[in-house]
Amino acid sequence: MTGGLLVAGTTSDAGKSVLTAGICRWLYRQGVQVAPFKAQNMSNNSAVVVGPDGRGGEIGRAQAMQAAACGLAPDLRFNPVLLKPGSDLASQVVLLGAAVDTVTAGTFRTLRPRLAETAYAALAELRAAYDVVICEGAGSPAEINLRDGDYVNMGLARHARLPTIVVGDIDRGGVFAAMFGTLALLDPADQALVAGFVVNKFRGDLGLLAPGLDMLRRLTGRPTYGVLPWALDLWLDAEDSLAYGRVLGRPAAPHGTEWLDVAVVRLPRISNATDVEALATEPGVRVRLTVEPAELAAADLVVLPGSKSTVADLAWLRETGLADAVTGHVAAGRPLLGICGGFQMLARAIHDPVESRRGTVPGLGLLPTEITFDSRKTVRPAVGTGGGDRPVRGYEIHHGHVSAADPELPPLLHHADGTGEGAAHGVVHGTHWHGAFESDEFRRWFLARTARLAGRTGFRVAPGTSFAAARERTLDLLGDLVEEHLDTTALWRLIESGPPAGLPFVPPGAPR
Repeated sequence: MTGGLLVAGTTSDAGKSVLTAGICRWLYRQGVQVAPFKAQNMSNNSAVVVGPDGRGGEIGRAQAMQAAACGLAPDLRFNPVLLKPGSDLASQVVLLGAAVDTVTAGTFRTLRPRLAETAYAALAELRAAYDVVICEGAGSPAEINLRDGDYVNMGLARHARLPTIVVGDIDRGGVFAAMFGTLALLDPADQALVAGFVVNKFRGDLGLLAPGLDMLRRLTGRPTYGVLPWALDLWLDAEDSLAYGRVLGRPAAPHGTEWLDVAVVRLPRISNATDVEALATEPGVRVRLTVEPAELAAADLVVLPGSKSTVADLAWLRETGLADAVTGHVAAGRPLLGICGGFQMLARAIHDPVESRRGTVPGLGLLPTEITFDSRKTVRPAVGTGGGDRPVRGYEIHHGHVSAADPELPPLLHHADGTGEGAAHGVVHGTHWHGAFESDEFRRWFLARTARLAGRTGFRVAPGTSFAAARERTLDLLGDLVEEHLDTTALWRLIESGPPAGLPFVPPGAPR
């Protein structure tokens, strides 16, 4: 069979990514060969995939997570178009893993036909290779200002004749208006593909919700396929750092007698914020995102995460007083970690004729290094060791590279060929590697080192924490939620048979 389904949403962060992953895991456990797909993602949270030519390429981190739900290695076709915003007005375009252009809203229109053609071809290849492809939309299908030329939401559904379900986040409030309004703003041909709804993040008595679901069905002629409950454990592999709130996850009680407090600076153009999720899986480690200088002063470890615009975010650090808080934290003898763009900010100088085109700007001066930006982007998996001979795996995505460094600067990591990577300079640490802290032995070593430097003598690293197992538990939980709370028989009928015939039109509809 070549079944398919599009999971659309009333808004961004309504639950499309997690519902898509949950449906994928449910089908995978039924023995179905299933793959995920998102025609276009706009996110600075990406993962590295090795393409057919042996080169590294990027896809959205959410699609890598969905691939794991399907029991698959990530594939560039799972997210053929990735837009990485570098500012409010411009985004880097990554096509089948490779950066091909930087566009504004105006110039994007001229590129869109090429992107749509690539996305449609990738979906066709996946549908030929797998029993089922579960597609995720982007934003909302009711963004009527963007409907012309759309190839991500109803444009994709129309092209591939995909039945569509719309998920709404009831925790935001107004979910019935959002679901009804989403349908009612679509034209008749688009509405004919929308089969029903899913309510996400419900807390409370289902009996109180039932009258609203009944009325929604009478008004639209479409069922609600289920109500997913609020689940505190669904926080790994967040599509956007804004989904975290302030504290990541559910910090477990410390293994020793003291907590380790980690403050992560929420940069305006933060990328790959998921790097700190691995730290948050450890008992006794409290990880929070912040923009408050006072919170950095109180933390045991400060993390400067990745950035899609290193120089612009460094300027923001200075404007907000956070740069002074970071340097004051180090001056007090407390540990600091910079990852990718955050690592670059620690240098004495940054030479950037590429990303910001600002030329040479001073860094924070916390490492005896200089960074130079290259027009060619480094995108590759990373394998090596850290903390002695502890194995480490990660990946690199960056334009900037270390162009000068004190020859005596100790590296934080080593590549498999023995060459050094990053820095461990007193209490200051940095690396270009994303995902390094998902390696359990290295993460434990780093946290033990951090606690010692911060004077947290009562902190003890738990011996058995496995980040990979935590991710698998999350995926299984998503599959469980789908099996327990959705009408999977009706979902299977949709996937197998396509959109139901005779779905009623809900006025006014968008004119075409």
